Amino acid sequence: MRFSAKAIWLAVGLLAISFNLRPAIVAVSPLLGTIQSSFGLSGAGVGLLTTLPLLCFGLLAPLAPRLVQRFGTGGVLLSCLLTLFTGVLVRSLPSLAAVFGGTLLIGVSVAIANVLMPGIVKEDFPNAIGIMSGLYTMMLSAGAAVAAGATVPLYRVLGGNWHLAIGFWAAPVAVAIVLWLPSRAHGRRGGAVFVRRPPVRGLWRSRVAWSLTIFMGVQSLEFYATVTWLPTIFHDRGTPNVTAGFLLALVNVAGILGAVITPSIAHRMANQRLGVAVAVGSIALGTAGLLFDPHHLDVLWSVLLGWGQGSSMGLALMMMVLRAGNRDEAMALSGMAQGLGYLIASLGPVMVGGLFDLSKGWTVPLAVLLALLGVEIFAGDYAAHDRPVRSAT
Repeated sequence: MRFSAKAIWLAVGLLAISFNLRPAIVAVSPLLGTIQSSFGLSGAGVGLLTTLPLLCFGLLAPLAPRLVQRFGTGGVLLSCLLTLFTGVLVRSLPSLAAVFGGTLLIGVSVAIANVLMPGIVKEDFPNAIGIMSGLYTMMLSAGAAVAAGATVPLYRVLGGNWHLAIGFWAAPVAVAIVLWLPSRAHGRRGGAVFVRRPPVRGLWRSRVAWSLTIFMGVQSLEFYATVTWLPTIFHDRGTPNVTAGFLLALVNVAGILGAVITPSIAHRMANQRLGVAVAVGSIALGTAGLLFDPHHLDVLWSVLLGWGQGSSMGLALMMMVLRAGNRDEAMALSGMAQGLGYLIASLGPVMVGGLFDLSKGWTVPLAVLLALLGVEIFAGDYAAHDRPVRSAT
């Protein structure tokens, strides 16, 4: 399998963008307690801070295909990076309004960028769908892992200034901007954007599209609930902040392996049902471990959670490509699955924070997350059958 220099540079730019789609969100989690005390926020209020980007993901994802038709993928992605860079800097300002305002900008930029990736993979890398889906998801997990593990040490090196610690993550965004500049005209032909095509129809009547949407939503809910509250769960059980941050980083490191390995293997199989079963089963074991054995095997539970979540995300993104017939359908399916899926996911951090406030402990929130995996496995198994998205309406 050979790629042209242009395709390789496009892939490098896409992977650089992918790396930056999670640190701005994940970096807040290890410092939630500090941020909460700085502004006197409740548990639900802190959950809202991490849920705001997910609401943007859900509400704005359907707009991405329309923006591509007008401006091309290269221009839209460059705008996303510039908005993300601005959002990270604004959020680092010492003001509650700036924190929420910057978070909103971050959510807007990541929401649009998320949707474009499956369509680009479908059109530009049709012979490497499994590899590119795995690498894309790997970089998502890598960015999350680095942010989770490095934010607290940065906070300490920077004299206990959490504003500087979360503002640091504008630096890798700046690098991605530089790497993407050569591809800023991607999606244009002869200086003009793609000719407007008829809208993709039939997805909202497709059982495959709906099952993939539910699978995407529940797995994202589980992921964002985990990255938001896992360090706090460990800390409340006596784990030092640095160790809790590294355990969250371990979740994401394991997620990197799952994101690369699982889609690469599942793409070669007749369907992805086994991959879905193993991924969701891994999350179930990790969550059950946190629920029933919270003190002895934290490393094992973190690895299981990470492997399952990385695998689930990789499978969801790959199935958006595999079930679609062309680039436009892949972007439309991605917009539906990620749009509604992230609206589902947005309930996670607030739900867990609210359940903790009501129950005064972590048993009830973890039990609810464990129960929701039943929905994820049911929807994922249906979506994993090998059939086009518009053949099952």
